[in-house]
Order: sequence, then C-alpha cells, then structure tokens
Amino acid sequence: MRLLRETAEASLHSELDPSPILVPPMLPTMPEFGATPISEDRCRFVAWAPGKSELSLVFCGDRREVISMRSQCGFHVAEAHAREGARYTFRMPDGREFPDPASRSQPDGVHSPSAVVDTRKFKWSDGGFAGHSMRDMVIYELHVGTFTSAGTFDAAISRLDDLAELGITAVEIMPVAQFPGGRNWGYDGVFPFATQNSYGGPSALQRFVDAAHGHGISVILDVVYNHLGPEGNYLGEFGPFFSGRYCTPWGEAMNFDGAESEPVRWFFIQNALSWLKDFHVDALRLDAVHGIFDFSARHFLAELKEHVRDLSARAKRTLNIIAESDLNDSRLLHLPARGGYGLDAQWSDDFHHALHALLTNESTGYYGDFGTMEDLGIAIRDGWRYAGQFSGFRKRRHGNSPQGISPDHFVVFSQNHDQVGNRAGAERLTTLVDFESTKLAAGVTLLSPFVPLLFMGEEYGEKRPFQYFTSHGDAALIEAVRRGRRAEFAQFGWGDEVADPQDEATFAASVLDHAAKDSEPHRTLRRLYKSLLTLRKRLGLGSAKPDVTWNESAKTLTLAYRAVPVLAIFHFGDQQVLVPLPTGIRSASAILNSADRDWRGPTGGELSTETQGGSVTLEPRSFAVLVPHRGSTL
Repeated sequence: MRLLRETAEASLHSELDPSPILVPPMLPTMPEFGATPISEDRCRFVAWAPGKSELSLVFCGDRREVISMRSQCGFHVAEAHAREGARYTFRMPDGREFPDPASRSQPDGVHSPSAVVDTRKFKWSDGGFAGHSMRDMVIYELHVGTFTSAGTFDAAISRLDDLAELGITAVEIMPVAQFPGGRNWGYDGVFPFATQNSYGGPSALQRFVDAAHGHGISVILDVVYNHLGPEGNYLGEFGPFFSGRYCTPWGEAMNFDGAESEPVRWFFIQNALSWLKDFHVDALRLDAVHGIFDFSARHFLAELKEHVRDLSARAKRTLNIIAESDLNDSRLLHLPARGGYGLDAQWSDDFHHALHALLTNESTGYYGDFGTMEDLGIAIRDGWRYAGQFSGFRKRRHGNSPQGISPDHFVVFSQNHDQVGNRAGAERLTTLVDFESTKLAAGVTLLSPFVPLLFMGEEYGEKRPFQYFTSHGDAALIEAVRRGRRAEFAQFGWGDEVADPQDEATFAASVLDHAAKDSEPHRTLRRLYKSLLTLRKRLGLGSAKPDVTWNESAKTLTLAYRAVPVLAIFHFGDQQVLVPLPTGIRSASAILNSADRDWRGPTGGELSTETQGGSVTLEPRSFAVLVPHRGSTL
C-alpha cells in the first residue's frame, strides 16, 4: 500500500487548507483522481481501472510520448513533466485510448484528449466573501448558453449588475460538466470534473464566480450524480462506475452501493469538493437525487454532506447542498441525529404544481393531483402537499411528513428549467396566463416564507420559450432523443408537435431577449419583482413562518406573519371579492396592491393608503400586502 499512501499524502496539500479533508476515514489511502499539478511543469496522473492489468499515459499532439503507469489496488499512477494545457489520454492493455474520466478540461470535445489544468493559478479577489445562508438566498437559475447571445461565462458577467440591482443574492447555473457538442441543457454531461469548453472552460468559470462574489452574489452549481449522458461516456471502460442492479429514466445508475463502490463514491465526493474548493462555488444543487440508488447503511448523500460540512468549517465559508427530489422525503432534510442526511434544502415541486394548476387550470399529468386552494395552502403551510396521502397521478401514497422543518429548507418557484422546458411547446408562464396572473405568481412566490427561485427572464416576463436542445454527433442517438421527447409528452395530451432538439434553431429560439425589459409591460413587471424582493428583505420574510388560511369558494389565501407583523392576501378568482381580515384586525394599510394602476392594474389606488372595517376588497387575480394599524392584534 506504500504507493497509495504516498499518493494520498501528496494530494492533501492545498492552498486553502493543508489538513486531510480530501481523504475519507474509511479509505485513508484514496488518491486524487485525474491530473494534479504538483509543480510548474510536473503533474501526477491517477486513473482507477481495477480490471486492467496495466494502463499507459499517452501524451498527444506535438509531444507523442507513452509512459507506463504503476498499478496497485486498481489504481494506476504516473508522474511526468506536463505543463498546463498538455494533452493526454490513457491507453488500455488492448491498445485503445480514452480521455481521462476525471479530466478537468476537454478543449476539443468529449471524444478528444484531455488537457492538464492548474486551477491554483487563478488570482482570486473574493477573500472577504463568505457566502449566504439559505434564508438569505434569492436564487436566479440560468443556463449559460442561452442567458446571453454569446453564451459564455464572460458574457454572463456583464449581466451581474442587473441581477444585483434586482435583489438577487444567489445565481444557480445549470450543469456545466463537459457534454457533447456546444448545445445542451447540461444533464448529458460525461466528464463530471471538466468545465464545458463552449462556455469558456475552467478559467472562465473561475472568473464568473469571482465576479459574482464581487457583486455580493453566491454561486450555486447544478451537478448530476445520478447518471451520465450517453455520448462520450467512457467511465465504464475503466471500472464498475455503473450499477447493473438499478436503472434511471436517463440511463445506467451509478454504483454507490455495490462491489468496488468505495472509489466510485469518492470519485463524486472529490468532484463536489473540487467545485467548492477550486472554483469557490458556494452551493451545489444535486439533480434528481431520487435517481441516486444507495441501500448501504451510510447513504452517499449523508457522506457527501459530512465532507462538505467539514470543508465549510475549515474554509470558514457557508457551503450548502440543495437537492432536487421527486420523493417528498423529509429524510433528506432531517439531521443525522434524526436519521436524516442533513442536506440544507430541497426543491418543492408541490408548491409549483399547486400554483400552476390554479393559475392555468391545467389538469393533465401530475397537475391532476392539484388545483384547489387547499393544495396551495398546505404546500405553503408545510413545505409540500403530499405527505403520505394517495396520489391519483402516481396511483399510490406519496411522501412523508415535513413537520418540524423550517421554511428556509424549501426552494420554491413559479417557473424553472424543467417546468418550462419539459412542455411540448416550452411555453413560459408569461405566455400561458394574463398579466394580472403573472404578477400574482410573483407575489405568491416572493412573499412565501421559502427560498424563492426565479428562472432567467422571469423577472421581466420573457416571452421566448426555453426549449430542449442537444448537439449530439450520433445519428441513432439523435433520432432516439426525438422519439423520446414525443413519447414523454403523451401523458399531458400535448400532442407530438415538438421542436427538434438537434436543430440549432431550437437552441437559438431559447436565447433571452434582454432588450424586452426596456418596453412595457416588461419594465413594470421587473419593477414589481424588485419591489417585492426589497419588501421581502425589509420585512425579514426569509426567517419568519406565517399562519396560512384559505377560502376555497372565494379562492383566497392569506399569509399572516405575526412576528413582522404583515398580511399577504392572494385572490385567484375571476370576480372582485371582499376578504375578511384575521380576527383582531379592524384596519390596515396596504403597502402594495398588485391591482393598482402603478402596476398596470385595473384600479385607481384605493388600497394604496388604508383599509377599514375588518375586510379588504381585492380585484380578480390580484394580491395585497397590508400592515395592521396600531391596536390591532395579529
């Protein structure tokens, strides 16, 4: 074990923290995967290929050199002269060559040699930035390729001023792990450590994160640990990275609990720590964790969170792990002492579905489980709607109780990449409902006690779709994706008229039109979003829990924040309605009324000064924020 011990010891030293945070206690000799620079012109290369008797390191291009790697315990290690940018592959005993599974850069795409990257060279200027707690986050989800016309990290930097001025405190980037071609949502990534070349590569991501921190904005990176994409996926050539016991809807599941799974677990834990340490990312959003199958006594997610917690303490930075899950399982959020995994937050799809069904009256697919004021009220009161009740869509009971979990553990939204892009027409909410309903959706999301997430362009009512797009190189795969998209929409009754994912025009149609924000009604909508975010921060809604009541027949919902105190009342009906205020309140002043003409609404401002008589009149599809007068009890 001497070889592995020397490798591990050498990999422990970093600028950030010299203590051994990169070595799990059960495998003290686990080396660092991939190419690790150890000096200006020298690098250590490590590949895990337990079934291979030998592996060779091959330098490509002008320098053609083959170096035999030392092999022990399934790991193959070599040290060699290699400067940043050096291209290399690993050669199998049968002569085939493959890129490095832990490549930090694929400058010529997924089928080409890997390149050495030294992330230590970047000169950071964010030393005073410590990140945000979940309760202080307002998240803005963006796709780098369509956020700007240039589709790069550097181009996205130019938009950070707008986001900071709006009130955004965290940017969530859709996956940037190297995928085939230049157009993809990112969930087809096949090199988990490599930053997408068409976005600018690893140094450009570092520049973006550094610039975001300079604007006081945290960066959340979407990572995919449940599967890899189909094209350029070479991990299986090296070792048992995939499980034959489980399968996800997107491909083979990762081997997190089978034979020889410890190096696989460590491969992805090291990946997570790399984004947080080498790129100064502040949080990770884990895609579809219900597709991470692990029946071992210590779940992969709990182990990952433990390492991130340790790194956070040593780095003196707030680092968060956010999960996307289809399970409504509170174990994700409960602390280990209660048998949970201790993650910091998870997306609440129930909030979205309940809100969307009320606004659009859609009832196909999973929207069939929603559509009442009670559905939305319970989702806001508890964190999600289904906590063990029978789901007609799933034809079984769904979820467990989230009781006792604070609101800052739930991320909510009226739109996101999935809920827009996974529609046959990829329509944004703005094109499905009228302007008053668009404002209502913003009010419910931003005045809720949860962590709000905005999908890029939502703040000004972007009309362009966000379609599903790819740039695969395999003809059979291209056709399979086309067929799969059409089949996916059958349950919603949306027909089979789906934009061709492979057509570059599909991608081009999804690029944001930032100029729209300068015309009406987009300008007014953005101003409303900014006002709501300012109000949310001033009232401290991110650390408060409201009393939630609803009236099914009147289609009203009231959030009473007693600690603030403030009322937020929402009306989803199509007729003017008189809404009683909570007991003890005879009068209140409205500090925001979405139906006011100042927000391009139908009324002349009657609510903007004072409300009397223990009730308030609300216009159709509107909301109001009211402060009780002195002497009232909330």
